[in-house]
Amino acid sequence: MDPLETLLNELPGAEASHPFGPEILVWKVGGKVFALQSERFGRPVVSVKALPENVVHLVAGVDGVEPGYHLDKRHWVTVDCGGRVDEGLLLELVTESHAIIVAKLPKRLRLTLDGTASGSLDDDG
Repeated sequence: MDPLETLLNELPGAEASHPFGPEILVWKVGGKVFALQSERFGRPVVSVKALPENVVHLVAGVDGVEPGYHLDKRHWVTVDCGGRVDEGLLLELVTESHAIIVAKLPKRLRLTLDGTASGSLDDDG
């Protein structure tokens, strides 16, 4: 299994489904989408939620990161998974997307995911 698949499968509460057909693998936590895996122009991509202030910098400064494809471009980016984007950055963006969604979940759901109700975006949590 590649590092992206491993991470997605290990994130607390992450569940995968195909609600839009077999071409798009949708990852949710607490019933909310945090990642969508598909292909674009024959290349593997993953779309993830990002903080609005980061979206602008990612799209402008990282080759292989585009505004979210068919998503709210203020809050989502689509990332090339075929080697154009550094693997560390790719995994960081997926982890951050998961954290953004978890932080917005009700306290009782956050408690079941990580034993805390912090909903923090930092790694100390």
